[in-house]
This record gives sequence, structure tokens and C-alpha cells, in this order.
Amino acid sequence: QVQLVESGGGLVQAGGSLRLSCSASGRTFSNYAMGWFRQAAGKEREFVAAVSRSGVSTYYADSVKGRFTISRDNAKNTVYLQMNSLKPEDTAVYYCARGHMGYISNQYDYWGQGTQVTVSS
Repeated sequence: QVQLVESGGGLVQAGGSLRLSCSASGRTFSNYAMGWFRQAAGKEREFVAAVSRSGVSTYYADSVKGRFTISRDNAKNTVYLQMNSLKPEDTAVYYCARGHMGYISNQYDYWGQGTQVTVSS
């Protein structure tokens, strides 16, 4: 019954910024933590960031800490990932997911289809 749709991906130069959005269906959006994961070519899916159901608590992978910011607007059923100082190694398909404030993929039960982020050097 839950659908997640990512948007905002694209091609950007190294050092640039992008803002990803994930729009969710359902009235219970605020009851769940939300996370962002990414999967680059030749690599396994990895955790990027998570935000608690209230939006107060956030967690980040070491690789993006200080550059990315996760936030949510429960009134809009939307979670965001602001990405600054992008690096070529950030190139990946980015997925949003509904879950239970974890760092592991199987802690999330609904996933979007992903949006491609490509960072040129």
C-alpha cells in the first residue's frame, strides 16, 4: 500500500550540489524512519543517511558526513537528501526507503525505484 518515488537526480560537476526528494503515499508516513541508500556500479548497496520519524535524529555514513543532509517534511510526506560538495565517487543510483532507523537494508520494508546521480570529474 506504500509507494515511494524519488526525484532530483541528474548529472552534476564535481563540487556541485543536488537535492533529492522522495515522496511517499500513505497517512502513516510520520510513523516510520526514512533512509537513503545508494548502489554504484560494481558495488553493493550501501547506507547513506537516515532520519527518525520526527526528523530530530539523523545518522550518516562516514563517506558523506559533513556534505549531505537528510531531512523530512511530514506534512508533505516527503524526505530530502541535500548533497553538497559532490565527488565522482558519489555516482550511484540513490534509493529512499521506509524503515526502522537502521543502517542495514533489511531493516527497511518499502523502497523506491531509485534515481541516478552522476558526478563528473
